[in-house]
Amino acid sequence: MPFIFHQVDAFTRRPFAGNPAAVFVVDEFPADEIMQQVACEMNLSETAFVQPVNATEWHLRWFTPTAEVDLCGHATLATAHVLFEQKLVAPGETARFHTLSGMLRVRRMDDGKLEMDFPSEPATKQIAAEPIDRAIGMAGHRHAANRMDALVELGSEQEVRELQPDMNAIASLDVRGLIVTAPADDPELDFISRFFGPQVGVPEDPVTGSAHCCLAPWWSERLGKTRMKARQISARGGEVEVELKDDRVLLRGHAVTVVTGTLHGVGS
Repeated sequence: MPFIFHQVDAFTRRPFAGNPAAVFVVDEFPADEIMQQVACEMNLSETAFVQPVNATEWHLRWFTPTAEVDLCGHATLATAHVLFEQKLVAPGETARFHTLSGMLRVRRMDDGKLEMDFPSEPATKQIAAEPIDRAIGMAGHRHAANRMDALVELGSEQEVRELQPDMNAIASLDVRGLIVTAPADDPELDFISRFFGPQVGVPEDPVTGSAHCCLAPWWSERLGKTRMKARQISARGGEVEVELKDDRVLLRGHAVTVVTGTLHGVGS
């Protein structure tokens, strides 16, 4: 059974940057095993499957090469981009996604950005510092965790850039992944970050929307502002605008389609 897919670079204006995701628009979800096999075959940090409910509502699921995840920002951005680009959601409408993290909404802004309405995921849990510091090879200033990830704040952007973390040590942490962040050197930005998720088959994620649901409240408290600009400084890199609104985070960014193709030999 052939499946049409679109590969989209999210959180970037240009191809070959940002975070790539594969998007499959399906009439019905294949079996879980099939979706996991497809995600493994695509070998991207996330593969999204989206199934229509009605003209503006969709069921959305995300898979890494090794596991289904509860929340993914860049693949949601990529999915919304495809639905608007293919005119499966009308201009001016809001795409509404039923997900494992509740209802997520995405609208296209006048400047071409997509705005995602996600739950805030503040890092309010205490977590042992020593295993994290050992994993990244340096002492962090602050350590915390939310329901998904651990977070460590370092003192400078240079420290974050120079990290060569121990992936086995990160994988041993009892979390989905590890967010490493610091204030930005660029005066046009507020903070920078990197994200490591070997636990779910993603050693370093290029740009992680869901991590910014944690980073937005983290830096809002420290900087005393609710609207911020951020950059994830992976090798590909990408920019995310965030706005904290009560218990929600608005994530804004661009996306571009780079591949449309057909995957053959898929069971049902």
